Amino acid sequence: MARLFDAYIIADWTAAEGKKLGDQSIWIGVAKRDVRFRLYSETHNAATRAEGEKLLASLLADHRKRGDRVLVGFDFNLGFPTGTAERLKLTGTPWAAMWKFLAANVVDKADNSNNRYQVAAKINRLMTDNAWPMWGAPASQAQRWLTTTKPPAGSGADIPEFRATEIAARRGKLHPKAVWQMHGAGAVGGLTLVGIPMVRRLVEALGTAAAVWPFGTGWRELTAEDVEPLSTLVVEVWPALFEATPAPGEFREQVQVRTAAEAFAKMDDKGTLAHAFAPAKGTDEATITQVESEEGWTLGA
Repeated sequence: MARLFDAYIIADWTAAEGKKLGDQSIWIGVAKRDVRFRLYSETHNAATRAEGEKLLASLLADHRKRGDRVLVGFDFNLGFPTGTAERLKLTGTPWAAMWKFLAANVVDKADNSNNRYQVAAKINRLMTDNAWPMWGAPASQAQRWLTTTKPPAGSGADIPEFRATEIAARRGKLHPKAVWQMHGAGAVGGLTLVGIPMVRRLVEALGTAAAVWPFGTGWRELTAEDVEPLSTLVVEVWPALFEATPAPGEFREQVQVRTAAEAFAKMDDKGTLAHAFAPAKGTDEATITQVESEEGWTLGA
């Protein structure tokens, strides 16, 4: 069976303010094959999101010149729980409307300073005119529409806390956080707010050579014919899905991106990666529509 991809890039992003290398910073893992088709990997560290974005664009441009097809995974949500775009009164396909909204509102400067808490507060104001569904901020960032702690039980009860992919993961051993949580250990809300505009810029720069799964491809098993016209397929990943054994001196995020990139490459070698793009057998049409149009899914979950 032919492999779908020639290289696999996994990015562990950060919403942090200030420049930082090493632990709890941006790490990008790349798995690819040498001239003898032997798999090898490398990792890159970036001190700011601007540097990380530039590095990703450079890696993708290099692979595109070689005619490679690349799978690119990001460790934050690419979609929001069903109904979010409608509550924000956005028009068009929900996922694309959310991406456009975030691109228009998030300001992320070269020194890593950003306005993610102000954007979270604006989302709350527009959705509920209360301090939910988004929550969690340092005391210095708290305000009427964004609190430091989780809102009282029942607040915004009509708004789903989790996407279908998180609900599925929580039935297993994983405990993903809701995208609504902005602050605290494991919070993914801030990552998502600063991450989506960056992915949108990368995808727009590549034009028709890039697609985002499952929004642009459908939630289904992908074939070589589906992938062949592309240079880049963007997916959402949880690097923690893969058991990682650090080499001496490796940072936690570094070993996670390396391990995840290698894992997807090995799945592709075995011919099992194509099926990972499809829903579980018996998934109902309503869920498929929800995932394809607004929520997205985590590859390998």
